[in-house]
Amino acid sequence: MKVFTGSSNMSLAREIASYLKIELGKCVLERFSDGEIHFYIDENVRGEDIFIIQTGSHDANTHLMELFLMIDAFKRASAERITAVIPYFCYGRQDWKERPRVPISARLIADLLEAAGADRVLTMDLHSPQIQGFFSIPVDNLIAQPVLAKFIQSLNLAELIVVSPDAGGVGRAKVFARRLGANLAIIDKRRPAPNVAQVFNVIGDVRDKNCILFDDIVDTAGTLVLSAEALAANGAKSILAACTHPVLSGQSIAKIEKSSLEKLIMSNTIPLNDKSRGCRKIITLSVAEIFGEAIRRINEGSSVSSLFV
Repeated sequence: MKVFTGSSNMSLAREIASYLKIELGKCVLERFSDGEIHFYIDENVRGEDIFIIQTGSHDANTHLMELFLMIDAFKRASAERITAVIPYFCYGRQDWKERPRVPISARLIADLLEAAGADRVLTMDLHSPQIQGFFSIPVDNLIAQPVLAKFIQSLNLAELIVVSPDAGGVGRAKVFARRLGANLAIIDKRRPAPNVAQVFNVIGDVRDKNCILFDDIVDTAGTLVLSAEALAANGAKSILAACTHPVLSGQSIAKIEKSSLEKLIMSNTIPLNDKSRGCRKIITLSVAEIFGEAIRRINEGSSVSSLFV
């Protein structure tokens, strides 16, 4: 087994390698003056079980191209098996035709990964679990809930209630609430345009409760902040949020800092930028151990399913 990484999340890759007690593979990833990506492997990988760690980060398009080129290089270097480890599967929100004449982008990314030569994909909290069906190769979809739940339980909050910020997230919020032994509430939301959310009312009793807004992705934070304000207006005692993927684009940090949210608890599938790291409301938890254990089990041919519960 050898583990390599692209440029998208070096800190997570180092943590995963540390958990596995190995060194990251030797490779060089550069840019030509015109912006083209240049990659080469600086060690023998013939017959090896290769894992490439590359998340969909803030520069998703560049990082995807890096991943495709890396996969192709390992395939041509006669690696035995190539697993694309993609903590955040970007373009996952574009997984169906919500209107005429648009692409199904998540399916296209799946096709490109297979065309590049990936034999397996290891990811976390796909926006829609059915994206696994876009692939004809094995896909392991890990979950961050155990890490997030463990931290929330350490806070010893009484009268806890998990809140889904929209109807589409009820399923994952329900599972999270069961894990915490908490009740469930739902935000009734309408989205008139992409990245624009309007909150109408709260379904469930949140008065004098400690609320945990739970979602898979926080992008512009518009939904999150409006949901927090709706909970505050309905008498919530405290309002926290938990998510797997901190995209945090645009003015998201400024919105979070001005909102009723006390804390935003999230994983490190995407590295924080300088502005995000300076936000005192943000708490980052590592999922390196989950990925490291999954990689070890895939390499050994043992069961990965216990990591999904």
